[in-house]
Amino acid sequence: MAEKSNLFEYNDDSVRTLDWKEHIRLRPGMYIGKLGDGNSPDDGIYVLLKEVIDNCIDEHTMGYGKQVDVTIENKTVTIRDFGRGIPLGKVVDVVSKINTGAKYDSKAFQKSVGLNGVGTKAVNALSGYFKVTAFREGREKTAEFSKGVLTKEHKEAKTSEPNGTLVTFIPDETVFKNFHFLHEYMDNQFWNYCYLNAGLIINFNGKKYVSKNGLLDLLQRRTNEDELRYPIIHLKGNDIEVAITHNNDYGEEIFSFVNGQYTTQGGTHQQAFREAFVKVIRDFYKKDYEASDIRQSIVAAVSVRVVEPVFESQTKTKLGSLNVEEGGATMKNFVNDFLAKELDNYLHKNPTAADLLKKRIEQSERERKELAGIKKLANERAKKANLHNKKLRDCRYHYNDEPSGKDKDTIVEKKEESTIFITEGDSASGSITKARNVETQAVFSLRGKPLNCYGMTKKVVYENEEFNLLQHALNVEDGVEGLRYKNIVFATDADVDGMHIRLLLMTFFLQFFPDLVKNGNVFILETPLFRVRNKQETIYCYDEVEKQAAVKKLGSKPEITRFKGLGEISPDEFARFIGPDMRKQPVMVMPETHIQQILEYYMGKNTQERQEFIINNLRVELDLADEEKEAKAN
Repeated sequence: MAEKSNLFEYNDDSVRTLDWKEHIRLRPGMYIGKLGDGNSPDDGIYVLLKEVIDNCIDEHTMGYGKQVDVTIENKTVTIRDFGRGIPLGKVVDVVSKINTGAKYDSKAFQKSVGLNGVGTKAVNALSGYFKVTAFREGREKTAEFSKGVLTKEHKEAKTSEPNGTLVTFIPDETVFKNFHFLHEYMDNQFWNYCYLNAGLIINFNGKKYVSKNGLLDLLQRRTNEDELRYPIIHLKGNDIEVAITHNNDYGEEIFSFVNGQYTTQGGTHQQAFREAFVKVIRDFYKKDYEASDIRQSIVAAVSVRVVEPVFESQTKTKLGSLNVEEGGATMKNFVNDFLAKELDNYLHKNPTAADLLKKRIEQSERERKELAGIKKLANERAKKANLHNKKLRDCRYHYNDEPSGKDKDTIVEKKEESTIFITEGDSASGSITKARNVETQAVFSLRGKPLNCYGMTKKVVYENEEFNLLQHALNVEDGVEGLRYKNIVFATDADVDGMHIRLLLMTFFLQFFPDLVKNGNVFILETPLFRVRNKQETIYCYDEVEKQAAVKKLGSKPEITRFKGLGEISPDEFARFIGPDMRKQPVMVMPETHIQQILEYYMGKNTQERQEFIINNLRVELDLADEEKEAKAN
């Protein structure tokens, strides 16, 4: 034993102290969550963007600066606010010394987003290039960095620029590999900032964002007026704002915010709202409705202002504060008291809306009772099927199972990696099963094409064996909170049949589990269409452009293989495409997109409008193909 211990000596040389930038770069997950490539809304590059803008929003909240200008060109981000500007003598310290900032003084930043002085330091440390300029009272000060290291500190100089701060950064490509910014995600983020800060103007690449009515505007943009069961209820009080309505979609859609920060994972304020809403409804109608019936199909937003909020992670996506302010009311009592007064008053003053809300709840109650018997039989079938079939090849780690006694970074990393591939056919599922990481990747195999479930009720999910087993594999029967995998990936062939299966799967999720799509959990796997190789090198290409570039690079007539289906890709090859550099496209539903309308258009009856769309776009594709051929000929 003594000889073994010598291999792992523990002495003075074993103890190492990391400086701030080394620690951030070594453990980025502690500061920005996951890294990612930009295909998920919570990827690290968006957290970097948010950390800088949060400081601009805090300035606006304190009454300084009504405008924020954001520009993204290629991979370079530039953000300019018109607040007070960083004190010139502290420009370098504020972005490069941990625990340095004004937010420790609650008088300067009473109800701000960031309180620990880490945000811009993390951006600096994780950027290949970072530049900050402060404009203050006719003077300016600039500092430039690379990966957190100061490369140039400019002298103070005169300026005619108005007060404020200008930050430019390029995320470090050695940390964020193959990243890109999706404007759809940023569009949503900028709107949320404006909804929470009425009157704030954000200019992004020439587009202007501004909101006058706060959370009312948010729900109006998120919903289709024709599908609402009653007009949006909009309530405002001191340090709290709420907007509520119901539609005909399944599930709950609740947006929660703290001090202008979108808490995507909820927290104490969101849970307080969910409980308080149920209590007020029961008290108002004097009936003990099931909580799930009351909240079924709800679309709501709640925003609170809290003194020195406590978040459960540096990325500030889940609120942990129990009190609204130190020594003040608990979050639960604060939200409950507000709704008990304001929502109750609204329902008394608006009997028509109250009656429509009651009918929506009672409809959910009837549907739940009708499904009760079917669900019991379906659960028994699912348990029996799981004993005898091999539809699900599970992984060892699950999104909702917190491994005990493990390093926090490992837990975060495995949560983000937990993936289920939905495949069609034995050959495709066989290749992925052999190539996958059994720790974090599961495979669910479909038998043939799924049913087109557009326009059907949730009854079909329990009566259809494929759908029933799929929802059990995902563990979403009782709500998306139970989701066992962070990433749901459609892995189908890149042909007409494969695309049809994708559409049918998307219809299933949008019809019955839209929250999974809206939360960014659903993706489409991209696999190479071509393999180009010679004796020295093999290049996998995902489209015709990449193929032509590969042929040009390898020269001398390389061997070209066109993959017709996933089953043609060997497990050894497949391991490359579902590993750390996996390409997957997010299935996105933009806030202004109305799910039922888009499903009716693409998956409903074969309308004349859809036929004309296909014909017109086919003509465009043919014209482009002809132009390409002509260009090559010339």
